[in-house]
Amino acid sequence: MSRLSHSEVHMVHRIGWLRAAVLGANDGLVSTASLVVGVAAAGSARPEILIAGLAGLVAGAMSMAAGEYVSVSSQTDAEQADIARETRELRETPEAELDELTRNYVARGLDESLARQVATQLTEKDALGAHSRDELGIPETVTAHPIQAALVSAATFAVGAVVPLIIAVLAPAAQITLFVAITTLAALAVLGGLGASAGGAGIFKGAMRVTFWGALAMAATAGVGMLFGVVA
Repeated sequence: MSRLSHSEVHMVHRIGWLRAAVLGANDGLVSTASLVVGVAAAGSARPEILIAGLAGLVAGAMSMAAGEYVSVSSQTDAEQADIARETRELRETPEAELDELTRNYVARGLDESLARQVATQLTEKDALGAHSRDELGIPETVTAHPIQAALVSAATFAVGAVVPLIIAVLAPAAQITLFVAITTLAALAVLGGLGASAGGAGIFKGAMRVTFWGALAMAATAGVGMLFGVVA
């Protein structure tokens, strides 16, 4: 009975949207909070801080969307080019492709007769799928989706960027830097933990690594803000 009810959920199925979501939200938090902290540390008033933060949100979301779309599109183009070439080779030289698939399975540990049998059966069922998966290394579960990655990155960036802006609105004017920094570090810890948990990694490690880099980014921009604030 346990065999019949057994099912597995693999983390690799989530890798496309998970990568874009975590990267987008993390970047939105860190970049916008760092911008707010830097401008506030320079002695700017609340309206200037909010304008800078809102501009950073819009520009960052668009940049993330464009960057993810271009990056993933390039990956997709490469995959499609390889698949097109494999399709042509399967049509023009099927025996050579069968031999190639057989050698692939022999290299993985099967004896030659069994490898030939496996290659033949998989070719009869779905030749292109077998070659794409076992020769080119392009499994269907991780095929790139440019539009999905772009939309997820832009949306999650905006969600992450909203957090420091809300704090900048609500915090006392003289303590915007402190409130934004503390809230952002807490949000980064939660985000890192959730991302690590969704990906099957350690929660503490995931939380600590994003918190460290977020703190470093805010410290650097605060230093820049204080330097120019003093000069001004």
